[in-house]
Amino acid sequence: MFTKVKSALNIGLEVEFVDVEVDIVRGLPKISLAGLPDTVIKESRERIEASIRNSGFNFPKEKITINFAPAGIKKEGVFFDLAVALGILASSHQLDRNYLEDYLVLGELSLDGKLRRIKGVLPIVLEMRKKKFKKLILPAENSSEGGILEEIEVYPVKTLYEAVCFLNKTIEIAPYREDKGRFLKGSPCYEVDFSEVKNQHFVKRAIEVAVAGAHNILLIGPPGAGKTMLAKRVPTILPDMEFEEILETTKIYSISGLLKKDKPLITERPFRSPHHTSSNISLVGGGTFPKPGEVSLAHNGVLFLDELPEFRRDALEVLRQPLEDGEVTIARAKKTLKFPANFLLIATMNPCPCGYFGYEEKGKTCRCSPAQVQRYRHKISGPLLDRIDIHIEVPSLKSTELLSERREEEPSSQIRERVNKARFVQKERFKKEKIFFNSQMSHAQIKKYCFLKRQVKDFLRMAIEELGLSARAYDKVLKVARTIADLEGSSEITLEHISEAAQYRSLDKNF
Repeated sequence: MFTKVKSALNIGLEVEFVDVEVDIVRGLPKISLAGLPDTVIKESRERIEASIRNSGFNFPKEKITINFAPAGIKKEGVFFDLAVALGILASSHQLDRNYLEDYLVLGELSLDGKLRRIKGVLPIVLEMRKKKFKKLILPAENSSEGGILEEIEVYPVKTLYEAVCFLNKTIEIAPYREDKGRFLKGSPCYEVDFSEVKNQHFVKRAIEVAVAGAHNILLIGPPGAGKTMLAKRVPTILPDMEFEEILETTKIYSISGLLKKDKPLITERPFRSPHHTSSNISLVGGGTFPKPGEVSLAHNGVLFLDELPEFRRDALEVLRQPLEDGEVTIARAKKTLKFPANFLLIATMNPCPCGYFGYEEKGKTCRCSPAQVQRYRHKISGPLLDRIDIHIEVPSLKSTELLSERREEEPSSQIRERVNKARFVQKERFKKEKIFFNSQMSHAQIKKYCFLKRQVKDFLRMAIEELGLSARAYDKVLKVARTIADLEGSSEITLEHISEAAQYRSLDKNF
């Protein structure tokens, strides 16, 4: 007897719907799998047989053929366990197959018939909404993630036996609906705040400008100056995530298996801090079955690269495409996948290998030769540096500044208000363009939106010549100056805005 059960799987962030076809005929007991199943699916034969027996059902002693259609797509993972088991039971007359027609089925089975949590449910649910599928049977542990959308009826089950009883209509299961409002109420609560950072006002100002215009930023300073402390507080001044951003980010974490059971939505902007020994695949994604890397996990948030020159050269170079395009393209023989990677890059570095070049203090003297300093700085290639708009030096605080308690520092909430206003200005400015932030402006858009008066042009020309700024810094200075003007509520870029922006290219002076 033939039975067809609808299921699905993730291929990157894309979703493919799969028909699990089960046919049982008389013959020697044997299970044959077709339709390009991977090793995990091939190994599921014994697992599914044990699960059916231990759930109190009879496993047919006949020839069983299972096909996963369409056959041209490589099938991987444990999405199909429950669908295969239900197909076998329907084809052996232990379940009415007509009851299966309206449902899409997902789930991994254990040997005792219990259903285990799977990853990648949210992308499937979102695609079901597009394809007008209405009903979904899935493991109970995935109920919160699956019940986000009101358009989909989600029926969570804990065991194979429960699923069969539900489909045979001997028990009732109410559709599960997650109250997503409880995750979206109010702004995220952070454990850190910019008010904890003493002094460093020039650096905090540069970070505010970077966040307001989505400019990538490089912090340069000696060990212990507070570079990491400042970077970890950047999410506290980022605007709250919109619902579409929440869904985009949650999809990535869902297929990576990083969602928590009790929190099906990522409502805080991600902050990813990979170790400097990370490979290029762990940074941008890939593998035999491509998975998202750190740059995609940082989508709509912050990617923090501490001690940038310590990263492998090839790992840094693969960052160029996501920094330029806001996405990662992974090409394979049969399919090309794209993962979103629109993040704010915050990187730190020492001025030299020992960390004290130009910052000599009592008992702390640079031991590096000029050749060592140059070699260290040239670990960062010109094309990568070209994609970082702001370079700012972070000096060490003196003991008197550290111990001083006279001045209260500005909290993150006040900085975030100014950032939100500046981003609203950009949103209105670029509503007819295909960009959202000043950092994304092309050369033509810079000419259109960054008009300079003669006096300001003359000053910028002098800054490039006298300060030794490179030619590639010209557009960067204009983009940053546009953001500074937006923060000040000015439609015109003035001399003050240009002079401040020129100070944020410190590494260009001697790179």
